[in-house]
Amino acid sequence: MPISHFLEYLQLEKKYSPHTVKAYEMDLRSFGRFIYKEFGQEDLIHVNYPQIRNWVVSLVNSGITNRSVNRKIASLKAYYKYLVKTNQLVATPLASHKALKTKKSVQIPFSEVEITNVISAIEPNSFKTSRDLTIVTMFYATGVRRSELVGLKLQDLDLDNGLVKVLGKRNKERYVPLLPELSRHLNVYLGFRKTIISDNRTELFLTEKGDKIYETLVYRIINNYFSEASNKVKKSPHILRHSFATHLLSHGANLNSVKELLGHSSLASTQVYTHSNIAELSKVYRNSHPRENKE
Repeated sequence: MPISHFLEYLQLEKKYSPHTVKAYEMDLRSFGRFIYKEFGQEDLIHVNYPQIRNWVVSLVNSGITNRSVNRKIASLKAYYKYLVKTNQLVATPLASHKALKTKKSVQIPFSEVEITNVISAIEPNSFKTSRDLTIVTMFYATGVRRSELVGLKLQDLDLDNGLVKVLGKRNKERYVPLLPELSRHLNVYLGFRKTIISDNRTELFLTEKGDKIYETLVYRIINNYFSEASNKVKKSPHILRHSFATHLLSHGANLNSVKELLGHSSLASTQVYTHSNIAELSKVYRNSHPRENKE
């Protein structure tokens, strides 16, 4: 069966983004080339686990990380589960596969001081600086993903009621409150936005040429401003999203509420943001508990 049917399933039924579907396609085609080269086999349906294990070994020997190998295997798992679901296979050849061990990378959020310093240093006196200030504040005040911010439309804003509609993964919509500070920045930015565009573009954030903003530029904006204020290794939109969640939790927000704001489908996804909060609680505990340092 051609993998195009599986890719259509991901796009139309699972509602995966084009970027995600493309990643699945690349993984499957890479595996197909390996199977053909090593075993002279064009059909992926009748692949066995030893063949897949050979591919895993070749990927590891090529120098890519275990995390990347696991992601590629996840693509295969999804494909073979689909074949079982559509009655083209009785069982998946990956039923007994165990993921490779990976190092857990701890992502350190920006501190409240670092974020305040960046926001305070941007003077919104032009289209560019007003846009950049609004983007920084939007990430920190709403916790949106980079792709979600890029996809925001003018009609998604409800400034009167202080809300923004966000289109998340798998086309799942959620409403996120706008802080008064963010609403002020948005109003200033929208004023500048009118001066650089004459057509009816609906995208909220634009380039200085009036085109739709793109993810690489958004990353560059965040990285540039935070490079001046922070010495942390990673300075990305995701770290701002991480900071949003961590700071909410450290100030007493309910985990379920943070889950809804972030657009997560399960609490397990939200819990990865709690490590910094736990570290802070441990510090308070050590400094405050009456039995600490009694010996």
